[in-house]
Amino acid sequence: MAKTDHPELPEGNGSVVSAGGVDDADELELGIEPPGADEVVMVPWSLILQRRVAGRVDRSPRKAWIILAASLLGVFTASFTITVLTVSLADIAHDLGSTKSILTWAITGPSLAMAVLGPIGGKMSDRHGARRVYLISIIGVAVFSGAAILAWNAPALIAARFLGASLGAAAGPAALSMINRSFPPQRRAQALGYWALVGAGAPVIGVVIGGPLVDSFGWRWIFILQTPIAIAAVVIGFLVLPRSARGDRHPFDIAGSVLLAFGVGLVLVALNRGPEMGWTHPLVLGGFIVGPLLLVWFARVESRTEHPLLPMRYFRRRNFTFPMINQFFTNFTYMGGFILTPLLLHDVLGYSTTKTGLVSIARPIAFSIVGPIAGYLVIRFGERTIGIFGSVVLVGSMMTLAMVTASTGMWWIEGALVLSGIGMGACAPAMIASIANSVDKRDLGVASAASQTVSQIGVVAGMQILLTVQSVGASSGNGTDSYAAAYHIGAVAAVIAVVAAFFVRRTSHEESQASESLEQPH
Repeated sequence: MAKTDHPELPEGNGSVVSAGGVDDADELELGIEPPGADEVVMVPWSLILQRRVAGRVDRSPRKAWIILAASLLGVFTASFTITVLTVSLADIAHDLGSTKSILTWAITGPSLAMAVLGPIGGKMSDRHGARRVYLISIIGVAVFSGAAILAWNAPALIAARFLGASLGAAAGPAALSMINRSFPPQRRAQALGYWALVGAGAPVIGVVIGGPLVDSFGWRWIFILQTPIAIAAVVIGFLVLPRSARGDRHPFDIAGSVLLAFGVGLVLVALNRGPEMGWTHPLVLGGFIVGPLLLVWFARVESRTEHPLLPMRYFRRRNFTFPMINQFFTNFTYMGGFILTPLLLHDVLGYSTTKTGLVSIARPIAFSIVGPIAGYLVIRFGERTIGIFGSVVLVGSMMTLAMVTASTGMWWIEGALVLSGIGMGACAPAMIASIANSVDKRDLGVASAASQTVSQIGVVAGMQILLTVQSVGASSGNGTDSYAAAYHIGAVAAVIAVVAAFFVRRTSHEESQASESLEQPH
């Protein structure tokens, strides 16, 4: 059947247009060509609506901010359940006839999946279009969130969470790719400040809204609430988000994907199981030995393949490598303290669970407030200055927490937690913007995914290592000193983050724009 050369859609409300195909691989068309007549194309009403909404968005002076808001709804969908799930583990275990230790995998399993599969999702978004991959990813979150509502035992819930996170792992890199494409390099840090706001604020909103729901109606309401939000994110994304051109259809780097997935996966499993099984257990030692060897093999494969999953040349760029190092160690410090502080409040100061939760939210609230502010400050002072500032503040927060004793007042602790939130809120948008500005536009998705993976490894490493240091100290009868020792380790990690931020150069936006112009088709 011949395709005509008239791409216009109808102005009316009908779904039948004559002589007008829509030349887009994302769209479904049904063409009927009667004898002796021009082609008639049946266009689904949803595509007509999407074209009209997208047209208005495209003409809006706030286009980039609309795209940002639509993308952040998906980020909110995927992240707001984490805190409320954590505090509800006992209720879930009782209802499903399981234990908290088993159901912990409903939280750690998705984190592992996102870290391992994120780079593959990022490459897919660069290859097949960020919008398409983002929508498929959020659809997966919606489907398996609905499945979690119906979970009849612990394995079913863990499987639903893991599968949802496996599909959802691409949402973050794809969303970041669309955001970075929508904003010019000099404005990306602003947008990423709001990214930090949603990423840190969503868990707070989740526990504030979800906590009372769980207490009143049960844990399944966590997912009853998440499912329609995910569906709304899909609908809004379909209507608003821009179609992006597909990347080059080169052969997919299967060898690199497998090596990276197993290398990162083994390291994360070893970190996760080390405190439970012992750091000298054969499985843990095997993960720490084989995982890095596979990552070295991955680097060798990527340096030789013609179309790599992650171009190794980017690691020769200081504004790519040093922000990655900073992100690893700031996440190590922030999340290590995040998991350790509630134990400190409960064991040393005798706080109740409710009081511990109310005190602890000072950290993510500070993070979410400072993120957008830091995005604006990056424009004026540069990524290095803001990154150094945030890392130094993280050092201060760890040292302040290390001085807590049984007689320490609540305001001292609140101050330390606020410092932690300020430090991470300042670092995140500055470093993520630096990474985005250092890569070619066609690789924004995989660069965002690499940042996500490195950060997630830092998260798991920080939580497990600081908990291990504290538990070893406590078993030796050190009591309060065991927490101080763990916080000192976190402070050392933050010092390394300061050093890494020092080597980041302020982005030359003129060079970035020139580089991007070379990426545009001529």
